[in-house]
Amino acid sequence: MSSTYCGNSSAKMSVNEVSAFSLTLEQKTGFAFVGILCIFLGLLIIRCFKILLDPYSSMPSSTWEDEVEEFDKGTFEHALA
Repeated sequence: MSSTYCGNSSAKMSVNEVSAFSLTLEQKTGFAFVGILCIFLGLLIIRCFKILLDPYSSMPSSTWEDEVEEFDKGTFEHALA
């Protein structure tokens, strides 16, 4: 019985075969862009889970009614235009 290993012949690659797998500038840029998008997506998912777990901590303390009262008092000078 002869035992042959399929991995031995493919483990030794020549320099020409290694250079055939090199990426072009466009491919490197594409992979970098996709990587940045994945990181951004991960940060957004983490932020959304934080908001879902504690929704009231992300709300401002002032309300719309407070802003309407200030508008009625005339504190907004740009409303005169």
